Amino acid sequence: MEVIFLLIAISLILASTFLFLFFRAMKDGQFDDNYTPSIRILFENNSKKPKKDQPSKPKSYE
Repeated sequence: MEVIFLLIAISLILASTFLFLFFRAMKDGQFDDNYTPSIRILFENNSKKPKKDQPSKPKSYE
């Protein structure tokens, strides 16, 4: 029974250590994406917005 308490204590310490390291990495900007915004202009924008010279289709109410 003592082994279970020891394992629970060790797992809580280990989990809290990983959580602390994760939040520290988030604060330091480890997961910030600095590459994608600089190349976003190179990709084609395929949005489905209607053009201004084309009239939009009226909605049918059934």
